[in-house]
Amino acid sequence: MSYNEDFMRRAIAISAQALDQPGLEPFGAVVVRNGKIVGEGINRSRANLDPTSHGETEAIRDAARNLGTVDLRGCELYTSCEPCPLCVAAMAIAGITRLYYAADMDQAEAALGRLPESARFPIDEDHLIHECAHSLADRRTPSEQACSEEAAAILHLWAEKAIERTKDTRETGGA
Repeated sequence: MSYNEDFMRRAIAISAQALDQPGLEPFGAVVVRNGKIVGEGINRSRANLDPTSHGETEAIRDAARNLGTVDLRGCELYTSCEPCPLCVAAMAIAGITRLYYAADMDQAEAALGRLPESARFPIDEDHLIHECAHSLADRRTPSEQACSEEAAAILHLWAEKAIERTKDTRETGGA
């Protein structure tokens, strides 16, 4: 796997769709496996009323659907802008192997930082990094645990059923 300018240009072209389509923001991404684009995405946070609908997460969702798996190990992600911590976490969870990005955070801030909140919901990168790097007890956003035994019981039951499904699959030879 090595950098491919065509994939980066595709991510940038996807980001340019936001210039003419309301509800989109100029952050495009593609997921590549074995030299082929398997997922594409653009920031649709406003259009979808979904604060997690970033270009990278949309490309990851598209790739997972197209490949029929949530395991994207071996895939690369090309994005028009350096990803935020939410997107970095999504890439790590999905198993993205390599990231290539175009504009960095300073360039994005220089272009978008002057917009009023009504035109672009600002993301506080430092706050996100702090929240991701600390235990729940040390985070700025207050949290409280409740109904832990009930939730843990469901987790255990689900895990037992998953183990049984795995055994059944091995015993029947995957059929």
